[in-house]
Formats: sequence, structure tokens, C-alpha cells
Amino acid sequence: MTDFYSALGVPSSASTADIKTAFRRLAAHYHPDRNASPDAPARFRAVQEAYEVLSDDDKRQAYDDNRRRNLLDDPLQTARDIWGNYLSRITETP
Repeated sequence: MTDFYSALGVPSSASTADIKTAFRRLAAHYHPDRNASPDAPARFRAVQEAYEVLSDDDKRQAYDDNRRRNLLDDPLQTARDIWGNYLSRITETP
């Protein structure tokens, strides 16, 4: 399961305004017209997908419910995903 909060670099308690700010910053950074990196288009799509879900109250609630359920179903895999996303984010240069 993709961690949309990690994709935007915000905590799960982030407000809608914080999510919007993070989206705009990351979308500008990863936009393929501005970033020549080979992984920029994929990162840009991931940021768009995360924003699409987290900016809509109903989709965000469903995502959070599913996220909690998956954490309880397979906590080891969830921890691996969270740490993997975190480490890849801190090792890249914005």
C-alpha cells in the first residue's frame, strides 16, 4: 500500500492547507518540464495521486480506515513500507 502521507512529506494529522502546500511545492519540484531526472514523471504522478486522495475528505477517511486496517493486518510490511519511503525521501536532494 502506498503511503500518501509520506509521498507528500506530511504527518497523518496534517490539515488540508498543509497538504495543499506540500502538494504545490512537490509538484513544482517534480514537474517533468522543470526536472530532468528520469524518475521525475513517476514522482510527479505519485504526488498527484496522493493529493487527489488526501484533499478529498471522503477519500481521505476511506484511505485512513484502510491504512489502519493494513497496519493491523501486516505491521511488519507496513513498517518496511514506511521506513523505505522515509529513507528514500531523506536521501534524495530536493
